[in-house]
Amino acid sequence: MTLLHRTLALSAALAVLAGPALAAPVTLKANPVDDDGRVTLGDIFDGAGGAADVVVARRVGPSVVMEAGQLQALARQAGLDWVNPNGLRRVAVRQGVAEAPGAAAAIQTPAAAPAPVRAASRRAAARETVIKRNDMVRVTYEVSGVKLAVLGRAMRDAAVGEPVAVTNTTSNRIIDAVAAGPGQAVAGPAGDAIRAEAFSQFAAR
Repeated sequence: MTLLHRTLALSAALAVLAGPALAAPVTLKANPVDDDGRVTLGDIFDGAGGAADVVVARRVGPSVVMEAGQLQALARQAGLDWVNPNGLRRVAVRQGVAEAPGAAAAIQTPAAAPAPVRAASRRAAARETVIKRNDMVRVTYEVSGVKLAVLGRAMRDAAVGEPVAVTNTTSNRIIDAVAAGPGQAVAGPAGDAIRAEAFSQFAAR
């Protein structure tokens, strides 16, 4: 190896090692929100500084979900260092103007599970649109005590109890589900039960 090659290799190694040290450390906000559909690093992180206006996503529905690894890479490209101390897999950013005080945090942890939709809530929301086309939706399927959950994008508007096709963001397969609440849908027997209950409540009015 020539001296020039050694110098170049050493420079590259130093650049790799120095990158994280030169990056500005930031912390994830407890409840990331944006107001205009342009999701910036300043919407997501505290301490973003000069990179606060860097746009990293576009929100077309009530929320947008980003993969933590992708978000971490985008932050690093902008000179920010997010170490993801909680080992999150995804981060959700919601529409700021729709957020009520004390709303639940938008961060989705690996063990996060959809909150149960109570019958009273389903009755109150019946026939009102709770999922809009292109919303990110968590679809659950439960049978014989086994529960699975996947994240997908809604292909149509739907009220509680109405069928909604959801595209699995990982496999691109279409899932036939039933809307169960904002950002939530259920497939399989449980979905049929929600649809039947919503229909009976609507018919009784």
